[in-house]
Amino acid sequence: MPGCDGHSHDHDHAEPDDTSTALGTSLRPSINFASVICLNESTPNSGRDVLKLYEERLTAQPSLVSQDDPDDDPELLLVVPFSEAVTMKSISILSHHDNPNNNNNAAATGRRQTAAPRTVRIYTNRTNLDFETVRDLEPATTITLMPPSHNWTPEHTGGTIDYPLRPAGRFQNITEIALYFCDNYDMPDGYGASSNMEDYDDDRIPTEITYVGFKGKGTNMKRKAVKAVYEVRGMKKDHKVPGSEYFGREGV
Repeated sequence: MPGCDGHSHDHDHAEPDDTSTALGTSLRPSINFASVICLNESTPNSGRDVLKLYEERLTAQPSLVSQDDPDDDPELLLVVPFSEAVTMKSISILSHHDNPNNNNNAAATGRRQTAAPRTVRIYTNRTNLDFETVRDLEPATTITLMPPSHNWTPEHTGGTIDYPLRPAGRFQNITEIALYFCDNYDMPDGYGASSNMEDYDDDRIPTEITYVGFKGKGTNMKRKAVKAVYEVRGMKKDHKVPGSEYFGREGV
């Protein structure tokens, strides 16, 4: 089984007011929120809840946390469908882990410690994904996220990190995107979603994410469900053969 090795470290720091459109504009208005799902989330609909408005990106709550089981991998699979086909240029992922201004941390609240995600494997226009499938499926791209402490240095606080999605050709006409967070920064590099995890004896700490955002542009091609109508019994008038009207008359 393949490991969870990251392939990309490229990133840009978004401006605090999100005025730069070099990496596209927010695709949040195009998200079909009613159909967003997340596997292994500890709180129902928390995967949907971290798809926040840009001005709420730095809020610590609500957050997405994987199931709290020290014996299971702290993986998450967030599937986001869109109401129209979109071209995606960048993704932003944030965790409040290591944020010195976070008053909602584990020590303060008494809840179990969490860790920021390390690697995200991204799949496009794939349906019916589950953990068993994504562990062996080649992703469109794999991104190693910056260490959480990088997000909260004085020169970076107030903005977010935009990770360009490359190769660009794989992120056009997207109707659904799946984000597989296979490990976190509490785990040794290379152990997530890997058979090597069986040799890792320490307790797994849950993965926590506080913001996910997408940038790009819409295509104005609305995603529509295809409905097929089947006849229980065929109607004669719908199945005429040219010229049959002359042979259907009595006496002809």
